[in-house]
Amino acid sequence: MKIGIVGAGFIGRAVALLGVQQGYEVMISNSRGPETLYSAVPGLGCLVGTAEQAIAFGEIVLVAIPFHQIGNLPAAAFSGKIVMDANNYYVERDGHYPALDQQQTTTSEMLAAQLPAATIVKVFNAIYARDLETDGRPAGTPDRRALPIAGDDPLAKAQVSTLLDQMGFDVVDAGDLHQGWRFQRGMPCYCVPLNAAELTNKLAQARRPEGI
Repeated sequence: MKIGIVGAGFIGRAVALLGVQQGYEVMISNSRGPETLYSAVPGLGCLVGTAEQAIAFGEIVLVAIPFHQIGNLPAAAFSGKIVMDANNYYVERDGHYPALDQQQTTTSEMLAAQLPAATIVKVFNAIYARDLETDGRPAGTPDRRALPIAGDDPLAKAQVSTLLDQMGFDVVDAGDLHQGWRFQRGMPCYCVPLNAAELTNKLAQARRPEGI
């Protein structure tokens, strides 16, 4: 499998590293151009390119950029792609989005609207990058850490789940894309190390906040 990554921050780099370690071909990109990423090649062992090149390269594509930048994504380039959405909404960084503040939608649903020809799976948003790099364990390890996913397409979720398993994590399916709020910032499971049973319980305990 080839993985394209849009966003070279902590999560993007962590996923690139894990992908390379599992034998995948990986291309990472950022908004400033590939010439700013060549120092990443020795450390990560991946290719670098423009965002359009990374999207075209990937059989599956990770979007790990600040939420307020999703409107700048080249939507047409994502046609037919499975997109792993690692976005979180931080008012202090992204500014206010009334539909999110009033709990009318979720970040992943907004990304899906922005990329209508892609298939979105919410993943990697509820773990710190440093933990992503260090917490993975072989399948069957007692208390193996689990990560939540959400999405509307079962086949896309199965492909993402396989990738997570190979990177060292169990998977708990939180449901369709709308259920992604259950593991957004501030929810009981957000960035907390949990095994699959514990994560399932925390997802069930989540209560959607009142709109502001």
